[in-house]
Amino acid sequence: MSRLGRITRRTLLVGSVAVAGGVAFGIWQTRRPVENPLVPAEGVTLNPYVIIDRAGTTIIVPRAEMGQGVHTTLAALVAEELDVAFESIRVIHGPAADAYYNAALLRGGLPFAEYAQTGWQQTVSGAVGKAGRVLALQVTAGSTSTIDAYERMRLAGAGARETLKMAAADRLGVPRAELDTDDGNVIAPDGTELSYRALAAEAADFPVPEPNLRDPSEWRYLGRSLPRTDMQAKATGTATYSCDVRLPGMKFAAVRRNPRLGGAMRSLDAAPAEAMAGVERVIELEDGIAVVADTTWTAMRAAEAAGIEWESAPYPPDTGAIFEAIEAAFEAPYNARLRDDGDAETALAEAGGDVLEAEYRVPFLAHATMEPMNATAHHTGDALELWSGNQAPILHRDAAAAAVGLDAGDVTIHTTFMGGGFGRRTETDFTALAARVAQAMEGTPVQVAWSRAEDMRHDFYRPGAIARMRGAVADGRAEVFKAEVAAPSVTRQTSQRFVGIATPGPDKGHLEGMFDQPYGIANYAVTGHLAELDVPVGFWRSVGASFNGFFHECFIDELAHAAGRDPLAFRLDHIRDEHAASAHTLETVRDMAGWTGGTPDDVGRGVAFTFGFGTAVAQIIEVVREDGGVRIRDAWIACDVGRALDPAIIRAQMESGLVFGLTAAVHGEITFADGAVEQRNFPDYDILRMSNTPRITVEILENRESLGGVGEAATPAAAPALVNALFDLTGERYRTLPLSRHLRFA
Repeated sequence: MSRLGRITRRTLLVGSVAVAGGVAFGIWQTRRPVENPLVPAEGVTLNPYVIIDRAGTTIIVPRAEMGQGVHTTLAALVAEELDVAFESIRVIHGPAADAYYNAALLRGGLPFAEYAQTGWQQTVSGAVGKAGRVLALQVTAGSTSTIDAYERMRLAGAGARETLKMAAADRLGVPRAELDTDDGNVIAPDGTELSYRALAAEAADFPVPEPNLRDPSEWRYLGRSLPRTDMQAKATGTATYSCDVRLPGMKFAAVRRNPRLGGAMRSLDAAPAEAMAGVERVIELEDGIAVVADTTWTAMRAAEAAGIEWESAPYPPDTGAIFEAIEAAFEAPYNARLRDDGDAETALAEAGGDVLEAEYRVPFLAHATMEPMNATAHHTGDALELWSGNQAPILHRDAAAAAVGLDAGDVTIHTTFMGGGFGRRTETDFTALAARVAQAMEGTPVQVAWSRAEDMRHDFYRPGAIARMRGAVADGRAEVFKAEVAAPSVTRQTSQRFVGIATPGPDKGHLEGMFDQPYGIANYAVTGHLAELDVPVGFWRSVGASFNGFFHECFIDELAHAAGRDPLAFRLDHIRDEHAASAHTLETVRDMAGWTGGTPDDVGRGVAFTFGFGTAVAQIIEVVREDGGVRIRDAWIACDVGRALDPAIIRAQMESGLVFGLTAAVHGEITFADGAVEQRNFPDYDILRMSNTPRITVEILENRESLGGVGEAATPAAAPALVNALFDLTGERYRTLPLSRHLRFA
């Protein structure tokens, strides 16, 4: 039996459904019935966020936990309204179900500057967000998980609370309005307590009343730092990542694929691999092989022993030629001009010889997750079961089904913890490949693990990009800011892979972090050019903003120095009247660092500001000369997230985003030779270590009206803040990354 509540705010419908020994509460989606293994299957369309039964309270989180703390914050949204002890809850990842779609994800793709959206733009954003249901976008990406869940999961918790009170009122003969709740109990005026567990089965017989959400002044959990729900398991080594899955009779497989990405396998001599002890089978793939053995190490050694000749790659053979192709995109018609304030061309012509010009370049980058790609699959002939650390369970399930010729309904996918995602685990290649290997080994569970080298050399890379900047200043202000950006399109490649259609029209992702910054400049033009290349590119933490933040904020710094101004004061002058919350963020980081605009000869400081993912972020980085090189000594971050739901998690994500961005700025570079990626492991794709990571100070602000994302917001400002600090220290303007090409870092 299911019960549907009345329409609540924003047309969300809160409902309940009976489950074994209890009741599930969630939000309804009415497009079509959705099978969900958590609830009975008779045409159920509920996506439960909370199940209460004899075992207690289980909160279902529809987004993946990859270290960003989402299982804690999203669970707290429900626990806060349900009024249950946070330490008593159980948290699980929701199954693949399109009712768990991410509405916020598509809203972020519209070509609007988020900080300045008008009323009609917000209306359009809301309508477009609902298309996430049609496309079944159950995706953890874009720093949208909390934004998407903020109202839905609170409503589910509040609806559950009020329905349990209805059941108690019926049992006790007391009006619901006279009942209270506390730590998983309904409390009557005379002090009688009825536990949620005891009321759960009865609650399934009552319709869900329209709940009222609690005022933030009443919050017990939200707004403070909670112990993370994944902390104990990870600290004790009991957490299950996909590489930890073990099944009875399981075999292990390794892959070896054409390092010239997109090229096929010309010939194979499998005999050396097949002759090795412990090897069970060599499976041919279009672009390589999978070797099944009794251990992963045996499988990896055997895969390397096979004799293989490879076909050529479908893109230019080396890094230089690839960047020539990117540069050629400037000569083709532009894809998008998402900002065109004033008349930049006329203003530049009038500036004459005072025009400042600069070209910036950034390399391709790998995700380099600490846990390489892997998945476990068990194919039984008419069904497939998968264990995969992934950011998009429906996409992975459907890709695996297609790979082995099954219907999606015959595939069950379990989403595990993952050792880093950063966008890489939205891609379905490793799960689909595991399904194919398991099909060839029908009846035997197989874990397919990629070596570090296979992972590094078969990524979907952050694209290399070039920016051509022109500008002019007068009377201490920027009069012209004109930017052209050329790069392969992440949006078009990923949409082609995920939904079979390359998204047409203006590509916002290509220009995010450039056109949508809250600077008031009279003549402000931003144009995007798409380079047609078959190098596989994909979502990488902060996506287009990761390189556009570097381009934008380095050039703003150059304009400030051309105007003879303090770089931070120069930014404030252009932001203050455009967006007050952003200006306050910049003022906050100024005060945190004690910025004076002057530094000793052996110290350099740089500032950068970026607005993205709904959050304003300002950073100051300090560098010093040390041991014949440069050390990044201190970093200060101010961020305005609108509402801080868990300060410790926000602080950790700001620190993580900064370190991720600094690592890329200092070391990150994927290069190509003879069509193949040259980097194979961390010795040639280095990362920051504890010894050379700066001290980081974070201050969290809550001045914006809207809730902002935190997972990616700190990454775009890291590289420009560092480069601007190096200019202050050395007088050299570095316009090409990585910086290890130019300097030695201590």
